[in-house]
Amino acid sequence: MSQRFTHALVRPPGRTFADGLTTADLGAPDLELALEQHAAYCRALGACGLEVIQLPADDAFPDSTFVEDTALLVGRRALLARPGAPSRAGEVEAIAPAIARWCPAPARIDAPGTLDGGDVCETDRLVLIGLSERTNEEGARQLARWLAEESIPSATIDVHDVPGILHLKSGLSWLGEGRLAVIPALAGHPALAGFGLVTVEPEESYAANCVRINDRVLVARGNPRFEAALRERGYDPLPVAMSEFARMDGGLTCLSLRRPA
Repeated sequence: MSQRFTHALVRPPGRTFADGLTTADLGAPDLELALEQHAAYCRALGACGLEVIQLPADDAFPDSTFVEDTALLVGRRALLARPGAPSRAGEVEAIAPAIARWCPAPARIDAPGTLDGGDVCETDRLVLIGLSERTNEEGARQLARWLAEESIPSATIDVHDVPGILHLKSGLSWLGEGRLAVIPALAGHPALAGFGLVTVEPEESYAANCVRINDRVLVARGNPRFEAALRERGYDPLPVAMSEFARMDGGLTCLSLRRPA
């Protein structure tokens, strides 16, 4: 069984969305289409049984639609992250009141640590923490200590030299039932020993960022081989259009904070 979720916290892209950070060379996003895709994403979350809580768009922070990077929700506890990009620092305080609804006194990552939620992948046996341009060793150490307080083990995976990925979860995602979706460049990492791996073919590498929500797996639309691989293993994929978020280095996990049951 995979972990169950009850709520999702989301924020639609603001009018400044195209001014956000990106390493992708896919052109500027179309805001109107991005809003349509975000609305469809929210409907998909609802179809998975979640209550969707939508925060207002925040034009002050172009990347603020990627709420996953700002916090972690683990059991009944919460931790406010410290994004590695200085332009995103204010996003944490902007989302803190919403997190306080569920956890009035969340922990925090402190300087000089940095941590993006996109570098944190929870599984049924441990939490995988990516070391990246956005998450440094001190941030990973602070997260590991916080997890250890709940007897949750963790392991780090350095993705600095893995081409084409910004965060750890750009290259792998938890599927439940002991499996991870993973790009070939990460498949041989020792931290993944013992997991069942569903390898995402290079031409569909964007699909590695998927998200298991209750009985469904949200997948980026346009990746038929990965969808077929999931169905062969008994999963029920739910395709969601993500073209405008891909232009800004964003994926399916980035667009929500999911609250565990």
